[in-house]
Amino acid sequence: MAKFQYEAHDIKSGKTEKGELPANSQAEALARLQEMGLAPIKVEEAKAEPKKGKAKKGKKGKKGKKGAMEFEINLPGLSGTVNEKILTVFTRQLAQLTSAGLPLLSGLTVLSRQEKNPTLKRVLGELAEVIEGGGTFSEGLAQHPKVFNKLFISMVKAGELGGVLEVVLDRLAQFMEKAMRIKGKVKAAMFYPIAVLVVAIAIMAILLIFVIPKFKEVFADLTGKDGLHPFTEFVLDISETVKTNAFGTATGMFAFFATLSFLGKSKYGRFVLDKLALFFPILGPVVEKVAIARFARTLGTLINSGVPILQALNIVKDTSGNSVVAQAVQDVHDSVKEGETIVEPLEASRVFPPMVISMVDVGEKTGDMPQMLEKIADTYDEEVDRSVEAMTSLIEPVMIVFLAVIVGSIVIAMFLPLIQMIETLGGD
Repeated sequence: MAKFQYEAHDIKSGKTEKGELPANSQAEALARLQEMGLAPIKVEEAKAEPKKGKAKKGKKGKKGKKGAMEFEINLPGLSGTVNEKILTVFTRQLAQLTSAGLPLLSGLTVLSRQEKNPTLKRVLGELAEVIEGGGTFSEGLAQHPKVFNKLFISMVKAGELGGVLEVVLDRLAQFMEKAMRIKGKVKAAMFYPIAVLVVAIAIMAILLIFVIPKFKEVFADLTGKDGLHPFTEFVLDISETVKTNAFGTATGMFAFFATLSFLGKSKYGRFVLDKLALFFPILGPVVEKVAIARFARTLGTLINSGVPILQALNIVKDTSGNSVVAQAVQDVHDSVKEGETIVEPLEASRVFPPMVISMVDVGEKTGDMPQMLEKIADTYDEEVDRSVEAMTSLIEPVMIVFLAVIVGSIVIAMFLPLIQMIETLGGD
């Protein structure tokens, strides 16, 4: 009778057990494990122990292999964050596996084997080790804050405490998928104006540095007693400045964007920029709707998953993506902590429209806050779709007109001396 090494999940205690048992076949070993109340993770026939001399050699080889692995893991490319899309796919797959009845450890093992991203593959291996050692899934996630944010960790912890981890993982996957879809639409809408702006800057640079100086040489012989038209002189002066101070111009542009980046990293600067973004023409309404949808979706998902309200508000504040909304959520947190309502600080922030405040008020009074927040999020997701479409249709003609005005102005400035010369010849 052969011996089989097994690794199985104890259904009653929730712990993972390892050991050996005698059986005539692997099928018999699986059946015996099920009779013992264990969910098999891995069952394989025990290999015969090698001779002493070979064992030492094998041990040495194994040690060398482990050292190589440790060197590979410590490479810079393997110690960063995980792409949002990859993390969303992982969450959805883990939710499907756990919903199908597969133990969490088995699900992580399966996903680790097929994962191509080196960072996530390493993290999944470490999560499996934590669970094998008797730790919880949320404890393992907390060891990787660069990969899993507070929202992810808190929802998983609430799911573990409530015994509904598979349900929470499914909600988390839905949340991440919807958030990624909205973010993708906004990015796609912003691609066109940014591309047009880059093209406009490139065209202006070429005209000012290479084309207009040629006209200046021609105009030097055509200048009469009245001189060039003021607008032509203005364009030629700009061209001369850009050409002779190309490095200074590039440095000035770099300094401008670096200043904006520096302001964005400071607390007050970030608040000012986020405030301007909310009230900026065309883009402002989209930013506002995205912020409201994210606030409602995050808070509703957390409360519905069993996360305490104060902890949920702290997570919403940290993941809001807008410091103005974060300040409003902080005011809500302080109000709830003092035993007051959510509505007053939301209204005082002037970020949330009356409809949202009214729906939150109704949800708070009826005790149906999670469902009400989900309705708000669904409504504003649709509003974001419509606003993005409207913004795209409006930005296209605006950017075309902008490009036409810039290039057209330069062309007109170059033709004005010729018109002057024709008028002078006609007068003579």
